[in-house]
Amino acid sequence: MATTDRQATTLALAHALSAAERGLAVIPLSRTKLPALRSPHRDDPDPAGPRCHGACGRFGHGVYDASTDPVRIRELFAAAPWATGYGIACGLPPYHLIGVDLDTKCGTDSSAALRELALRHLFTIPETVVVRTPSGGRHLWLTGPPDVVVPNSAGRLAPGIDIRGAGGYLVGPGSRTDHGVYTAAPGTAHLAPAPCPPSLLRLLLPPPRTARPAPAAAGDHGHGLVQFVLSAHEGQRNTRLFWAACRAYENGLGPTLADPLTEAARTTGLTEHEARATIASAARMTGHCPSQRGRGAP
Repeated sequence: MATTDRQATTLALAHALSAAERGLAVIPLSRTKLPALRSPHRDDPDPAGPRCHGACGRFGHGVYDASTDPVRIRELFAAAPWATGYGIACGLPPYHLIGVDLDTKCGTDSSAALRELALRHLFTIPETVVVRTPSGGRHLWLTGPPDVVVPNSAGRLAPGIDIRGAGGYLVGPGSRTDHGVYTAAPGTAHLAPAPCPPSLLRLLLPPPRTARPAPAAAGDHGHGLVQFVLSAHEGQRNTRLFWAACRAYENGLGPTLADPLTEAARTTGLTEHEARATIASAARMTGHCPSQRGRGAP
């Protein structure tokens, strides 16, 4: 191994141990940002069988190897001497970490998208740990309630915004990758992850599932989205409308459902202007041009 790689591994281990002292469970990562240890089950005869999450006692189970025990962490890095970074597992106590990944790829302005969401849903991102990525993006560290499971998602909240939740991990500051080094933004390294604002947390959770006897046709799906908006209570009307409109545009039903969703939102107490503004925001967030049809269109 080259001297620079040995130094990178030593630094990564030091950063990982420091993170573990703060209660953050870690795993070694390679320069590709992937877990450094390969699965011990990669050659199993039945790859479609039940997945092992570490019950076999061997290393190589990705985020399920994550630990705060310094002895185990040293063992993980000793088994992966090529590691140059470390991942921080999300969703685990005591922080139940949620990572908001603001990407800069494909020309998206994810920071602007997050600001628009914050204005639309009346929340403010608190002071918290911010990690800068080599590509110019940012990772915001937030904490969630212990009884809430936030799933991983890519672009569901808005283009360029990925969420790291239960079963996911964040690249820790100090990690070296093929594209550069992850660093803590000035003035944030000493902070503890801040609680996720409730309005944002609601956006990160999938809607409650309802049993269906058979796969829904497009018309049934549209009806379900309208009913989802109609069942909103005060304090969740705008959030439900935004979520339903995003799903409508993602499924090619946006222009068709714009008017029914507006009427449903009016029934719950929103004004037509508020409803159409929210639907237009959902259209932009999903990469569609807002429809110019219907009442109140400019």
